[in-house]
Amino acid sequence: MKIVTSLSFQGQCREAFEFYAEVLGGRITAAMPYADAPPDMPITDDKYKTWLMHCWLEVGDQALMGADMDTAWAPNVDKPKNGFDVTLHTEDASEARCWFDRLSAGGKTGMAFGETFWSPGFGSLVDRFGVPWMINVIPAPGWKPAQG
Repeated sequence: MKIVTSLSFQGQCREAFEFYAEVLGGRITAAMPYADAPPDMPITDDKYKTWLMHCWLEVGDQALMGADMDTAWAPNVDKPKNGFDVTLHTEDASEARCWFDRLSAGGKTGMAFGETFWSPGFGSLVDRFGVPWMINVIPAPGWKPAQG
């Protein structure tokens, strides 16, 4: 089984996924615009032709899905994302710091990246596309926080 988070955007899916592929070292394996949909699809307005109805990003054995949605089809897509975070875990603190710095650029930091009582590095943010992220360093066996 694989559990995959699907992210919704309003015309920025391609830009967001190209950014995520660059930051995370992944590759986009599908990016299907509404223009390629069968002719009987109800979404026919020209403004949606370049929007993506399906995008798939592979990063190692993990993946993210995405699509562009309008408020007519997804009434809350224009609201702040709430109730989830895309969470990245690594044993490499410098890798985690790099992810945090790049993903937070142009966004909003929730919790600055730094040591916590459970991790040598953790931070939370909302990126410039409105997607919430948590970045966590998995502690090595026997790790103890510097303060405590």
